[in-house]
Amino acid sequence: MLEDHVEILLVEDNPADVKLTLRALKKKLANPIHVAHDGAEALDFLFCQGQYSGRNPAAPKVVLLDLKLPKVDGLEVLRAIRGDDRTKHLPVIMLTSSQEQQDIIASYALHVNSYIQKPVDFKQFEETVSQLGFYWMMVNQVPLQR
Repeated sequence: MLEDHVEILLVEDNPADVKLTLRALKKKLANPIHVAHDGAEALDFLFCQGQYSGRNPAAPKVVLLDLKLPKVDGLEVLRAIRGDDRTKHLPVIMLTSSQEQQDIIASYALHVNSYIQKPVDFKQFEETVSQLGFYWMMVNQVPLQR
């Protein structure tokens, strides 16, 4: 069954990181979350194509996007999001293990809203994701979709 209403799109290929991120988000939030396991699936989900062609076209409130993804990498996903009128204002948070300056620069050049390096420590990772989710879902204001 396809989700009718998703507020958080998590794009992550590492099963351990998916589990930790979902656990952290669900500690403070009850918002509906969808997980895409690669960049191609994320694009299909966002643009209601492929296996998601029957999905309600409403965009999520925020995308948590890994940089290093199979099929289509995070920068290409971000480029597609920013290049489409339906999603160009969608908040996108790069949540990645990379601390390489060229990745940070490339992400901001494509207008990522935030770039966060995943903490290595489990407790710190959980707290970072929890705060991240709370901010983008409860505090941040976005324009209404037309």
